[in-house]
Amino acid sequence: MAYGGHFDIDQREKELKELELKTTEPNFWEDRQSAESVLKEINDTKSLISQIKDLKQQIVDNTELVDILDDYSELEENIKNCNKELEKLNLLLLLNGPYDSKDCIVEIHSGAGGTEACDWANMIYRMYQRWCEQKKYKIELLDIQYGEEAGIKSVSFKVKGKNAYGYLKNEKGVHRLVRLSPFDSNNRRHTSFASAEVTPDIEVDNSIQIDDKDLKIDVYRSTGAGGQGVNTTDSAVRITHLPTKIVVTCQNERSQIQNKEEAMKVLKSKLLMLKLEQQEKEMQEVKGAQLNIEFGSQIRSYIMHPYSLVKDHRTNIETSDVNRVLDGDLDIFIESNLKKRL
Repeated sequence: MAYGGHFDIDQREKELKELELKTTEPNFWEDRQSAESVLKEINDTKSLISQIKDLKQQIVDNTELVDILDDYSELEENIKNCNKELEKLNLLLLLNGPYDSKDCIVEIHSGAGGTEACDWANMIYRMYQRWCEQKKYKIELLDIQYGEEAGIKSVSFKVKGKNAYGYLKNEKGVHRLVRLSPFDSNNRRHTSFASAEVTPDIEVDNSIQIDDKDLKIDVYRSTGAGGQGVNTTDSAVRITHLPTKIVVTCQNERSQIQNKEEAMKVLKSKLLMLKLEQQEKEMQEVKGAQLNIEFGSQIRSYIMHPYSLVKDHRTNIETSDVNRVLDGDLDIFIESNLKKRL
């Protein structure tokens, strides 16, 4: 029985041998970070090969059972399980972008609307926290700006885990909420907006050069909920890249120097992605195609009144269980958008 495409074992094993060959080079460990990246890729490839082989064996076993079983009920259950495993594996193989396997940085910003929008931004933040908990991903808070009355104006955090960027890149865009406002004494319906931006957490090479004169660097006192853990020194850092107007903030570290280093790393990642997006746009223009995705495009609506509905406008996938989605059940939307990219 032959298998091709993503499931081509021979091609995967060839890739594995090429990676393992790199580890035998005399200067392999001179760049420790690069070496660790290669070792991680080796382990990931081995795991993928093992999963494909296991699934193939299950299919072969079920095929052989057809000729000897009188009762097919057990076989039907096996086939259902195989289909589930095949679906999981196929989804995993869709995460084949150059940075899909990386950690990522997520930024959430409240839109216009004051307290309403700040509260909605905080709800979006909580939604991603719950999703990360379900995926066993770790979150590292980089910066948070609280609203004047409730919620947050913005938050920036790092998500650590395999394929974090591959999954969460599907969340980039504007999220719209319609509900009866808990902040409106007349209990009127309000519409609020919050945006999510997702950048891969990557080590940027020397191709990204930043001129000091293009930077505006501000330091300020870290904000927090209070207590002994609050930093009372001006250690938080805000960097503005003047040519692109990109703003990066970090207040997670105790030291101003550490915060600046982390902010510069995030800025370089953003500039690299901006460069790649520009290259992709130019390529699409050469092909005569129009880009469907624009910055700030509305990707999903969460309606809590007068009815319950969450609808993804890119794939038309929807569900009436709004609370379940806000508790982090996002896979139906993320997976459908991944498949749409095929």
